[in-house]
Amino acid sequence: MSAGTAAAAGTAPGLAGGRGNVLELDQVSKVYPGRRPVTALAQVSFTVTRGELVAVLGPSGSGKTTLLHLAGTLDKPTSGTVRVTGLDVSALSDRQLAGLRASRVGFVFQQFFLAEQQTALANVAGGLLYAGYPAAERRQRAAEALQRVGLGHKLSVRPTRLSGGERQRVAIARALAGSPQVVLADEPTGNLDQATGASILGLLDELNQAGATIVVVTHDQAIARRMRRQIQMLDGRITADTGEAGGRLAGWPARPRHEEEGR
Repeated sequence: MSAGTAAAAGTAPGLAGGRGNVLELDQVSKVYPGRRPVTALAQVSFTVTRGELVAVLGPSGSGKTTLLHLAGTLDKPTSGTVRVTGLDVSALSDRQLAGLRASRVGFVFQQFFLAEQQTALANVAGGLLYAGYPAAERRQRAAEALQRVGLGHKLSVRPTRLSGGERQRVAIARALAGSPQVVLADEPTGNLDQATGASILGLLDELNQAGATIVVVTHDQAIARRMRRQIQMLDGRITADTGEAGGRLAGWPARPRHEEEGR
């Protein structure tokens, strides 16, 4: 079975394994046509390897959400190449792209996007519907994912009876249930108070320590500082990347030595 066929079939590779590139953007641009075309991304290139915890940081309009949509194959670039787990997404059919998203990419959004009339278990299991798992395995994986994010005791509870932080944990469980190669999170704490947001960031850090590759889009420097790598964007371009030759963003403190040694 070819890699493209496997993606279309919904094969879900695990998080474990050797280091490798799970996400690659090579000279990627996105231009929205119109009387005055808008360039949302301009020749952006970077690579995310297995096990990284990355922040994509920038103000509104910097292109960071466009970048996330292209990385997650929710949109197509005007030019350049996007590879997810080594697959050139431009070479995949719509069916294969759907299979890739279902099996290799997990999404977490600011708005949660939960079905309010379904239980937490059903919401997470529903996220596996297009990944090719039978119903019993979908429920099992959903229960395990909810347990992993600390909600194993609320499988039968509907989102309307959950706090904002708990709803986001359900959304994170849904993203993780299929054992994706990379999780893309768009402002995951944007609708949460500071304390709840901190707990969600702590959870993302724990999941990364356990092997998950996570990319977080944010406008908040305090959130970005908690990530092990920061990619700074402005006007559709990358202006700094702490993953490049060990550099750091200007004005940002280095991680304390005892934290570096404890990683």
